[in-house]
Amino acid sequence: MTKAKRSVMLGRFLFAVAMAFAAAIPARAELKITLDQGVTEPIPIAVIDFLGAGPQQQTAAQIATVVRGDLERSGLFRPLDPRSFIEKISTFEALPRFGDWRTIQAQALVTGQASLLPDGKLKVDFRLWDIFAEQQMVGLSFSTTAENWRRLGHLIADAIYERLTGEKGYFDTRIVFIAESGPKTKRRYRLAIMDQDGANPSFLTGGDYIVLSPRFSPTQQAITYMSYEKPVPSVFVFDLQTGQREVIGQYSGMTFAPRFTPDGNHVVFSYSRDNNIDVYVEDLRSRRPTRLTADPGIDTSPSFSPDGTRIVFNSDRGGSPQLYVMNANGSNQQRISFGQGRYTTPVWSPRGDLIAFTKQFGATFAIGVMRPDGSGERILTQSFSDEGPTWSPNGRVILFTRTTPGHRGAGGVSSIWSIDLTGHNERRVITPGEASDPAWSPLNR
Repeated sequence: MTKAKRSVMLGRFLFAVAMAFAAAIPARAELKITLDQGVTEPIPIAVIDFLGAGPQQQTAAQIATVVRGDLERSGLFRPLDPRSFIEKISTFEALPRFGDWRTIQAQALVTGQASLLPDGKLKVDFRLWDIFAEQQMVGLSFSTTAENWRRLGHLIADAIYERLTGEKGYFDTRIVFIAESGPKTKRRYRLAIMDQDGANPSFLTGGDYIVLSPRFSPTQQAITYMSYEKPVPSVFVFDLQTGQREVIGQYSGMTFAPRFTPDGNHVVFSYSRDNNIDVYVEDLRSRRPTRLTADPGIDTSPSFSPDGTRIVFNSDRGGSPQLYVMNANGSNQQRISFGQGRYTTPVWSPRGDLIAFTKQFGATFAIGVMRPDGSGERILTQSFSDEGPTWSPNGRVILFTRTTPGHRGAGGVSSIWSIDLTGHNERRVITPGEASDPAWSPLNR
């Protein structure tokens, strides 16, 4: 046998051995988070300080900080300390040294760069890498005005969340809430709005009158809320783009607990008339109201299902506040809550599969969820006073108001908290002072 032939045969033998060895090692599945199974241990993810030239370097690093913050608050990710990074990436186009990232136990890596476009806009490119599969999972570019750089961070975090979970993120959103200040005997209530991470807070009203229960439109930059600025407390619609406010309808009694319908063209609310409180819905184009309930009890806090076919509300018609559902035209009203305690402030999940609510039993207030038929009730969190749930646009996280007990008869302190659908990752949301009654926006458009 010639030397060349022996070399070829040896090469084939070594190749066969290598292939057999490779076959014995199971292929590593692509990195993915399965939300329905619950996540107890967040996955380690490395987010480098994004690259940038000159003045863009600081902004690039700040964008990366926003991305880390969003991912960490979700409870699904554990951003690694940049000081632990072995590889110092200096070129966006370069392939990462995956072994260096495995050494610090990163499962995913985010790289990025920021640059200024000729028209003055800020552009950010980013890549998400699967460390063990040694491949890019997603690469995208976003651009906006330079002063709007924080939004680029939220968009990137949303893209990462969606790629790794298969569901839409919720970071590029805002929260409207009631900012509270002053002593309890002379309380000041202002309508306020901020980014979901607590950044960019601003006041929409001046605090000269009480405002309550703000709710976002699902289709436009508008909110509806209750205000005491008129002789009779009334429901208003506030256009966030123009700053214009207008009261809906001309009602002789108090209107309250408003919420938009899924198409954004109607507002459903409660109306106090002739010593009775019922649920009404008003067409915002024709200004024509329609009465949906006519029970002697108190019917309030209506919330539409995302497909617009049903409404959940609470009523004391059975002796205590309980949850009921009905068709969008008011027909087929049925009670769905039968546990011990009082059920209030129901709100339908944007996924359509659950209804969140406040439950009072004894001296405890809790936030829970149940299916639309009343089955599968679960309490997510409870304290002295947890109430008023609102869903993230992807239906995975709930915001609510928590009030601590006061000292020696004084009023307690109100703050906004979040918790995920599994009952984990409970944390306080940053607000400028005391806050209550949050409502989550849909994803920014």
